[in-house]
Amino acid sequence: MDEHGVPPEPPALSLRGLSKSFAGVAAVRSVTLDIPAGSFYGIVGPNGAGKTTTLSMCTGLLRPDAGTALISGHDVWADPAAAKALAGILPDGQRLFDRLTGPELLTYTGLLRRMDPAVVAQRSAELIDVLGLTGAGRTLIVDYSAGMTKKIGLACALLHAPRILVLDEPFEAVDPLSASTIRDILTGYARSGGTVVMSSHVMALVETLCDHVAVLADGMLRAAGTVESVRSGRPLEEVFFSLVGGVRSNGEELSWLRRSPA
Repeated sequence: MDEHGVPPEPPALSLRGLSKSFAGVAAVRSVTLDIPAGSFYGIVGPNGAGKTTTLSMCTGLLRPDAGTALISGHDVWADPAAAKALAGILPDGQRLFDRLTGPELLTYTGLLRRMDPAVVAQRSAELIDVLGLTGAGRTLIVDYSAGMTKKIGLACALLHAPRILVLDEPFEAVDPLSASTIRDILTGYARSGGTVVMSSHVMALVETLCDHVAVLADGMLRAAGTVESVRSGRPLEEVFFSLVGGVRSNGEELSWLRRSPA
């Protein structure tokens, strides 16, 4: 309770002991993490670190072998309807109803969430316009480019104005102009009190956009906290390499690729 007797706001996302194995191989090992409401949280790690598996478990897309995930205090698996109503999700490799147009998919998504049809129509038009998809209004999603598909998936995640956005590589395959627009949307959303959880391989992007960061490697949480506390005065990329045990090339390998002087 605060001084006025108001209970503190629960974390936007609270993970406790999340674990998952595939064919006996551990992909995520007892990850425990609290993501504060209103934060812009980056999840980083090398390929195979467990980022996508962790995000899938904490949004109800993949059942964990052990552990719990709560969205604003609602258990994702015990109370899925309440938890998922608060979240907008952009999964990795999202499967869409690709025989619909973008506006048709947004309408379908909004009606599935029992939104007012007039609100769905208004927000869909705004999202289509802001994300630069107006010219593809009659194009089936199956004919979209990878970047366009990413943007319409993001539009579906944003449509119901969720409390938390969980985005797996939201900038992948997106052109620089669209990436700038998406950055503006996400930073404005976070400034207004929304929570963004974003996985990325790009340290510079995380360092620029995020105020918190968690580093995963081998399915384990190696560091978490504010970007400044994790960096400890060093570049985030340098900290990342030290935490995940990566070996950086000295440029002497693959000598056979180098052309001899004429």
